[in-house]
Amino acid sequence: MDLPRPAAAPWAGLALALLGLWHALLAPLPLLARLEQATEDWRQQLRSRPASPHPDIAIIDLDEASLQALGHWPWPRERLAALSQELLQRQQVAALGVDLVFPEPTRGDAMLAKAWQGQPVLAGFYLTADRGGLRSGQPPQPLFALPGPRPSGLVAWNGLAANTATLAAAAPQGGFFNVVPDTDGLVRSVPAVAVLGGQAWPSLALAMARLAAGQPAVSPELRATGPGQRPLLEALRVHPAGQAPQRLPLDEQGQWRVPYRGPGGPTGGSFRYLSAAQVLAGQLPAGTLRGQLVLLGSSAPGLADLRATPVNSALPGVEIHALMLAGLLNGHLALRPAWAPGYEAGLILLTLAATAWAARRRNPAHALLALAGVGAAVVGQALAWQAADRVLPLASALLLGGLYAATLLTRGLLREWTQRRTLQQLFEQYLPPARARALAARGDTQALEASNRELTILFCDLRGFTSLGEHLPPLALREVLNRYFGTVTEIVHRHGGTLDKFIGDAAMAFWNAPTAQPDHAVRAVQAALELAEAASPLNAHLSAQGLPGVGFGIGLATGTVCVGDLGTPQRRTYTAVGDAVNLAARLEALTRDLGVDLLVADSTRAACGAGLDTALDWLEVDACQVKGRQQSVTVFTVLPASSPNRATQQAQVRHWTLALQAARGDDPAMARAHLAALEHSLMPDTAAPSTAPAATPWATLHARLAAQLALREAGRQGPTP
Repeated sequence: MDLPRPAAAPWAGLALALLGLWHALLAPLPLLARLEQATEDWRQQLRSRPASPHPDIAIIDLDEASLQALGHWPWPRERLAALSQELLQRQQVAALGVDLVFPEPTRGDAMLAKAWQGQPVLAGFYLTADRGGLRSGQPPQPLFALPGPRPSGLVAWNGLAANTATLAAAAPQGGFFNVVPDTDGLVRSVPAVAVLGGQAWPSLALAMARLAAGQPAVSPELRATGPGQRPLLEALRVHPAGQAPQRLPLDEQGQWRVPYRGPGGPTGGSFRYLSAAQVLAGQLPAGTLRGQLVLLGSSAPGLADLRATPVNSALPGVEIHALMLAGLLNGHLALRPAWAPGYEAGLILLTLAATAWAARRRNPAHALLALAGVGAAVVGQALAWQAADRVLPLASALLLGGLYAATLLTRGLLREWTQRRTLQQLFEQYLPPARARALAARGDTQALEASNRELTILFCDLRGFTSLGEHLPPLALREVLNRYFGTVTEIVHRHGGTLDKFIGDAAMAFWNAPTAQPDHAVRAVQAALELAEAASPLNAHLSAQGLPGVGFGIGLATGTVCVGDLGTPQRRTYTAVGDAVNLAARLEALTRDLGVDLLVADSTRAACGAGLDTALDWLEVDACQVKGRQQSVTVFTVLPASSPNRATQQAQVRHWTLALQAARGDDPAMARAHLAALEHSLMPDTAAPSTAPAATPWATLHARLAAQLALREAGRQGPTP
């Protein structure tokens, strides 16, 4: 039977491909977008925990201990002035970034301004989009002015809150400390610049990195997106004095990914956290922070500057700026490039195609291994891009590829289940249920494919059936046939045979297919012996009804035939065809002429070898000319070893064999002498009734050979034995 291989589900693949292209190129799907964020978080968490705090960046922490020791926030500006002087003068830091804003003037502003005046202090401020454009305080100097409208993709700010004019005059440089959480509330990116009123301001981290680099000029790199559309801020160009410009690429929102290092926080090990109270108390030796870039911020929950991030649900906002500063200093800031949508679309199509290829492996283990390889390749390329500071989509390709793989595997499993059910239903017509289930469980469709194989074929015919039909009504005749067919089926199956078909009142079976059986000839002969003996119970049943008895005529032959699923698309069957099949059928018909119940071709006798020598004796019947064949066939019948006197039986076989040889050697006298010896040895058993298949052939064989010898002696031509 030609069963199809599990095939790809093209419509499912096409639907998933269209869904992926829509998500990548037109409108992101919320589920895929959320999964993408989750995979990015996972990739972020794969980063190794820092071996030691960053050597050039420190955080002065307005922690809970400092607030308890020195009072709640806000602190007097005089205290902040003292803290600034400690850091700028005694500790000699390279820069002080203030992650705080002082929009309301106080009496201590002058003292704080004096501490900042002429020092490398970078003031912080924040931008707003929900205060109706309200502005308070004086922001630091902008980074650059934009020649046109706000670039596309950037957050639309309309207000800000900055330091008082006094403090702004003392610290004119600075940057905003806004972060923009994603839709799930986690901070994954930070804007590099913010645009408001045609002016662009740097983030606090960018301002500090620029100060550390000697305040080089920065200009925007804009890319036109189309007629009438706002340009895209593609990168920032840094112009160090006497050096070639450096390019800092941005994503489509003008942002950089935060390069998280470990779990973060005061105990996370990414940066050195110093309690503000201890620093203010002079507990830090002078010059400990010399040349370092220091950020002043807070980890205290009360100051509301804790941010939810992929690595920490409450990370101090000041550490986010420290992480961005570290990324700028070492030149490793990850971003999602502008070509990410096209890349995502291509990756989805490639993953779906690779999934279809992998799922078509014939071996389930190979298919799963190939699918695992596809998944590993998709994940591996994402990690490789991340190592190159490019955050590219991963979840959509993994999810859609996984759905497609599940579809294909489910389809394949359903096909395999259907195929096995078909195989089982088919084989149950020929094999015992247990063997049919075993073949179906293996999914061995090759067992159905037509092939040349050596088989032993058995034909069994119900003799006397025509006469029986004259005495029985159709329904009663049907009952007899069913009893006969049931007997044949049970015996053939018990000996591991395949019941091919019923042809009228005849049955055909064979061995060594669909599963290999090295002892197929031995099995077939044993089944034939049991079949011949099974006529007795059937005759007892018929005799009880006053009906004539029947007999079994059995023919066996061995040879190479074509076996498998044969036929037309409209009607197919599992069967065998070939010379050995024809010969077995001819031998079954020949049993009537030769007067024996069982005839075995010399090919089957040779295939049995010595396998049955202890169980039976082989009795050569004759060398016969079979209809349709040019060469004669030597045929045998068998005498079971269960005879009361095995030695006598073997002596009888020798007498018969010698008689045949003498007759063929044209020595009638010698042949008659051996026949006489055979007849003498048979005399004690003539009165003993027996139902064994070979108990009655002696008289028929003896009479046949004697008649042939008489014809020769009379000078007439008879058939040569």
